[in-house]
Amino acid sequence: MASINPYIHFNGNAEEAFTFYKSVFGGEFATVVRFKDMSFEGAPNFEKEAEKIMHIVLPIGKNSMLMGSDTPEQMGKHSEVETRSKISINAESKEEADKIFNGLSKGAQVEMPIQESPWGSYFGMLRDQFGIEWMVDFDMR
Repeated sequence: MASINPYIHFNGNAEEAFTFYKSVFGGEFATVVRFKDMSFEGAPNFEKEAEKIMHIVLPIGKNSMLMGSDTPEQMGKHSEVETRSKISINAESKEEADKIFNGLSKGAQVEMPIQESPWGSYFGMLRDQFGIEWMVDFDMR
């Protein structure tokens, strides 16, 4: 079966963001590739951004991965307040949902506090300190 794993882009602070996500979700990075590691004929010159993240992977749970990168300056900047797709996390317990939501809430704009919802789940929504939007859910049914 195919799997879906979010891939998020940053304006030069992917390493900071992923270090934060690692503190929330735990685990170790499966992959960290920097722009300086791009050494092939015809590769763009990323000398100024050599230490920035070209690709990073943080496994979450048994079958999910959060992936991301910095966007090189030559490709422009991402608007950190635009409407993006939200990353939905399905927790295995109410306690895990609280732990994740509270962890991601550091420096965040909470759009909907985590609480019991009318549709039968324990749910909260926020935009984290890096502008990434998250939905945290535990199905109580």
